[in-house]
Amino acid sequence: MAAELDPEAMVARFRERAAAVRRRGLPPVEGAERQRILEQMQLDYMDFAMLGDAVASLEDGVLVLKVDLRPPELRATGQEVDAGPGPGAADDPPVGGTPGDGPGE
Repeated sequence: MAAELDPEAMVARFRERAAAVRRRGLPPVEGAERQRILEQMQLDYMDFAMLGDAVASLEDGVLVLKVDLRPPELRATGQEVDAGPGPGAADDPPVGGTPGDGPGE
């Protein structure tokens, strides 16, 4: 199977899935069910986006995914950073919407 796997194509598919979650609309539901769907969409986006940012390689038949979780401004420098807000921070638009769709915006 390792000979058939294209790690870069796999990572690209995860990038596409993350974008699809962002474009996906919400079904016509309300209340607790709507909140549950929003939470699942956010988790799906974070998972797909993280894997979509991975550097993938095959090493001795083992798929290796390296994901740099540092803020973008520190990735190139290699500096260490204190833990801060993770995926889904203020820079990301809400799942199922666009920036400005949130309450009070």
